[in-house]
Amino acid sequence: MTYDRLVCANCAAPVNQGRCPVCRANRERLQQEGPFSGLNPVALIALMVILVAALVLVAQQTA
Repeated sequence: MTYDRLVCANCAAPVNQGRCPVCRANRERLQQEGPFSGLNPVALIALMVILVAALVLVAQQTA
């Protein structure tokens, strides 16, 4: 999940604004996660399907 859509339970402001220490801590934690953490599960599944299809095509061409 991306932090631009999260609302802080502590101050009821968007987390990406970083109004309170809780917002700032969560924003920092979310920014430090990996490059694929912002993708939704459907996008990750689609990416995996594309990669598997590409591997199958490469395997068929080399055989």
